[in-house]
Amino acid sequence: MKPRRVRRHAFRRNLQLAMATLSEQIGTDQFERSAFQIEQVSVIIPDLSPPFHGYKIASIADIHLGQWITPARLDGVIGLINEQRPDLVAIIGDFFSYEVDRLRAEMAASLSKLSPKDLSVAVLGNHDHWVGEATVREVMRRSDIVDLSNDVYTLHRGDAALHIAGVDSVTLHKNRLDVVLAKLPPSGPAILLAHEPDFADVSATTGRFSLQISGHSHGGQLIFPGIGTLVRGPHAKKYPLGRYRIGEMVQYTSRGLGTNVFWIRINCPPEITVFTLASKEEGS
Repeated sequence: MKPRRVRRHAFRRNLQLAMATLSEQIGTDQFERSAFQIEQVSVIIPDLSPPFHGYKIASIADIHLGQWITPARLDGVIGLINEQRPDLVAIIGDFFSYEVDRLRAEMAASLSKLSPKDLSVAVLGNHDHWVGEATVREVMRRSDIVDLSNDVYTLHRGDAALHIAGVDSVTLHKNRLDVVLAKLPPSGPAILLAHEPDFADVSATTGRFSLQISGHSHGGQLIFPGIGTLVRGPHAKKYPLGRYRIGEMVQYTSRGLGTNVFWIRINCPPEITVFTLASKEEGS
């Protein structure tokens, strides 16, 4: 990491610790169910086999534990996810922001409570690399979360298959779509997890993915009626919020759970996304 970025991250880490301490002292660090919005998203997957019709993927992004998302809030979110009875849970990067050592045990304890019918999977985000990817991956292992950074996991229902793929952080140039495509079987529906949403312009050109699930943007954190979000960071300028169609692929960008430096959201509530997959025949 460059010296300037090291200094900036040190400043933001100290600011995070100070704000977290103040929030705990004044009692504004607790979970409130009404603060979180569950978005139900139905997606037709053209070559989805009937055994996977109705398959539910609960997805969260940008936890940023230690800032506005506290251990108490994360525990509450896990409860909301489990209430949805998902088949699979997908976490789309940025588990942490600027500090990991103080929080890794609490993160693992919370994520270990996830109870999907099949499994939990995740990819890393840019902040996870900045705080220490080895530590974040260890948290994932302790939480029984399958790391799909530049990898593929295939689900089976009898002879039917559904491929869940993931790429590592685009911001850090860790993404290896070539490796993913080499691992991906040549047939069967495939879904891609990619922290940075604008990567959809690349992944869609392969014609191999029906859906890309992303985060990274936090929805801009500020949404203005009739305008949308004006805050669009790197790799989230084209697809900062919600659902898009890129060629034959659906791109969905979550508003995420947490916040970054500024602990504020306006018209942009933290989001848990529940995708329900439908085969073309059943969904038509």
